[in-house]
Amino acid sequence: MLVQVHWTNKRYDYVKDYMLNSLIEAGVVSRFLRSSGWVTVGVDPVRSSRSKKPYQGPERRQMGKAAA
Repeated sequence: MLVQVHWTNKRYDYVKDYMLNSLIEAGVVSRFLRSSGWVTVGVDPVRSSRSKKPYQGPERRQMGKAAA
């Protein structure tokens, strides 16, 4: 899927969605377009692979399922 980006050099372009995280981390994207509107890097919440922490909550995937 293609994502519209606004580069830090003030130009607009489209990039593959799997490239977006690395481009944000490299600091070359200032904004990108989500279905809900433009996201400004450094202002709006953006997922980052470096800041991901393992889930610390209770395991719920197996709850309520009968044992086979």
